Amino acid sequence: MPQMMKAAVVHRFGEPLVIEDVPVPVPGSGELLVKVAACGVCHTDLHAADGDWPVKPSPPFIPGHEVAGVVAAIGPDVTGFKEGDPVGVAWLHDACLRCEYCETGWETLCEHQHDTGYSCNGGFAEYVIASAAFTARLPVNVDFAQIAPILCAGVTTYKGLKETEARAGEWVAISGIGGLGHIAIQYAKAMGFKVVALDVAPEKLALALETGADVAIDARSPDALAKVLLATGGGAHGVLVTAVSPPAFSQALGFVRRRGTVALVGLPPGEFPTPIFDVVLKRLTVRGSIVGTRRDLDEAIAMAVDKGITAEITKAPLAEINAIFARLKAGKIEGRMVLDLSMPFDESTSGSESSLAEC
Repeated sequence: MPQMMKAAVVHRFGEPLVIEDVPVPVPGSGELLVKVAACGVCHTDLHAADGDWPVKPSPPFIPGHEVAGVVAAIGPDVTGFKEGDPVGVAWLHDACLRCEYCETGWETLCEHQHDTGYSCNGGFAEYVIASAAFTARLPVNVDFAQIAPILCAGVTTYKGLKETEARAGEWVAISGIGGLGHIAIQYAKAMGFKVVALDVAPEKLALALETGADVAIDARSPDALAKVLLATGGGAHGVLVTAVSPPAFSQALGFVRRRGTVALVGLPPGEFPTPIFDVVLKRLTVRGSIVGTRRDLDEAIAMAVDKGITAEITKAPLAEINAIFARLKAGKIEGRMVLDLSMPFDESTSGSESSLAEC
């Protein structure tokens, strides 16, 4: 086991990440050390690195929460795992397991949780610490790069679709066909829904049709609402908003039919107006949906494997993370970027050694 590893470290919000040598962490009680094979790049990682949200991570830290790899070492008091097991490390690093939310199967709402790549160091590194109780098991011979986005984008959209409470045979509208949206379409079809997809970019609308959407509509079109209502026969039973645009949130309330549910998973800054009259008289439900529980994650992985749900991925080495962030911020990435830790590393980008705190 090496003593040092390469990692992409946030030292100051809004500044480029530094590729440097940091100590390989040692798993404590109830923990695993995972050798990272691949780590997806999520918009949340960019928010973390820029310090966008009210509750901020504490630099220096390592982002990354779509981690796929193998168990490299096992800490004390861990059973059921062995070295070499393929595993996934998701956003929810751990939770207290004792509060009212944990005890009722809503550990994602635990106020004492730790989050991978945010309050705990994440997978933009060669190794990462995982809580054994929250580590996902992956199939043998899994494609690590392909499964990595399922650990966040997959479970987030799968859970969000469940939260719409739509039933098989009914219509769901999916707003925003980016890294999350194109996976959401595949889950929706696997769950038996009919899908109308909305985006503002022609290439994203083409991607929507390629991944199974029944209808694709330009959200900027003056008659976008009329087209959705016509296609769905009066409005979607459920709407999933993955777009990081406040106007998309407002627009979604027009797409949903009476007694329907709008589930929000995108996290753009700011607020959006809510038409109280429509919400009350049409008995609409508007709810947030945050990633998914351990059960949701297991279900999302199983469905992805069984139904062939895949992300459109582009692999890149760890050293390119800053270029990836720049493209992500400019909205120039289709599908999902995945850091492949097996790809050659450019030593000229590495920096000095660093010491990072763990959870």
